[in-house]
Amino acid sequence: MESTITAVGQQVSRRSFLKGAMFGAGGLALYAGVFERHWLEIVHKDIAIGGLPAPFDGMKVAQLSDIHLNEFTEPFLLRESIDEINRAKPDVVLLTGDYVSAEVLPRNLTAKAAWQCGSMLGRLECPQRYAIYGNHDIWAGEEHVGEALTTHGITVLKNSFLPIEKQGARMWLAGMDDPVCGKPDPDKAIPASIRHKAGEPIILMCHAPDFVDELRDHPAGRAVSFVLSGHTHGGQIRLPFVGALHLPPGGTNYVEGLFQVGSMQLYVNRGIGTVGVPFRFDCRPEITIFTLRTA
Repeated sequence: MESTITAVGQQVSRRSFLKGAMFGAGGLALYAGVFERHWLEIVHKDIAIGGLPAPFDGMKVAQLSDIHLNEFTEPFLLRESIDEINRAKPDVVLLTGDYVSAEVLPRNLTAKAAWQCGSMLGRLECPQRYAIYGNHDIWAGEEHVGEALTTHGITVLKNSFLPIEKQGARMWLAGMDDPVCGKPDPDKAIPASIRHKAGEPIILMCHAPDFVDELRDHPAGRAVSFVLSGHTHGGQIRLPFVGALHLPPGGTNYVEGLFQVGSMQLYVNRGIGTVGVPFRFDCRPEITIFTLRTA
């Protein structure tokens, strides 16, 4: 009789444990998929740049990255992100790649998502808006992504550069082709003609952050003051004592936040979207507002 009671008790205990585990897993999925995935964090950073001319001291630069619209990012999260950027009133908006995804949706729907994303980004009130491609944009068809962006007033930089001028002073903005799927060319993005010009620092957009390890030893890289990247999603799902469960090629050395790499400062933005699964854990979506300061 006693053994029967013990067996029944063990069955109840196992059943209670499994039920609790199921509720716990369900609660975790609800939190990661509904709450944290949509819980935007607005990160403010001061970035000191050597040789930054006085007119640029205090300039606000907003970074938005890794949108992945419709797979799985809903339009409302992008609208909220755009509203937050507009409220910050930045002088420049930099978009660092992966506007769509190329994993689940068929190519025609991905092209439609690119146009939807471009149209929505056209609501950014800042007149100075610049973009680069990410690996997903190339997989999905950069011709669709590029046309969607440029049609809505966003300049795309692919191994190219342009000046940003204010009150007679000048700095340079360069954009690298995606290091994972494209053909990055530092000599085209940062040609010798703009390197090490006194009082004319260079800011570089490069989707995959690990490329800075190649740039560090390249003459072009040694002329760059500040690099903005995305790609990693900050790890997207990070567990205590374990860290990120998955990191993409080109994003394993620098996962999130600010780094000093040789003479370059690198910032890796967590992005607002997700890939693989529509979950974030211990890794909120991010918009970054930088304030440039003269070092």
